[in-house]
Amino acid sequence: MDAKKVAQYGLITALALVLSWAESLLPPLGAPGVKLGLPNLAIVFALYRLGWKDACAVSLVRVVLVALLFGNGAALAYSIAGAALSLSLMGLLKKTGKFSSIGVSVAGGVAHNAGQILVAMVLLETARLAWYLPVLWVSGTVAGVLIGIVAGVLVERVP
Repeated sequence: MDAKKVAQYGLITALALVLSWAESLLPPLGAPGVKLGLPNLAIVFALYRLGWKDACAVSLVRVVLVALLFGNGAALAYSIAGAALSLSLMGLLKKTGKFSSIGVSVAGGVAHNAGQILVAMVLLETARLAWYLPVLWVSGTVAGVLIGIVAGVLVERVP
């Protein structure tokens, strides 16, 4: 891997880490667990600029570093599940060429929330948490639109 590629990985990962930290300082937006998904901005950018495999690598490094720096084992389980489901769906939708960065980001936000709820249902051994999915899907859609717009602008303007 050449130095330019390593530098790109480092910068995008650092940005995702800083956005994770900044988001951790914000209170939930209206309901428990509702966040803007700021780190997804760096991941969507990486998906479009570097490709799916590289976005997965950046996301995995970010998730592990955030868990080590700001979270715990449970946070790691939730984050990995959300990130894996999110990136899988975003990669598939981007590959079709039928979705803009906004549509890809919305799908990623909704899938991330679904992944986290699924882990919570398994860890807490209850399906009753599914009632909260509509709240998170609405918030994931709104956040996904905002993140998708910004990511689309960045992909166009940042070489």
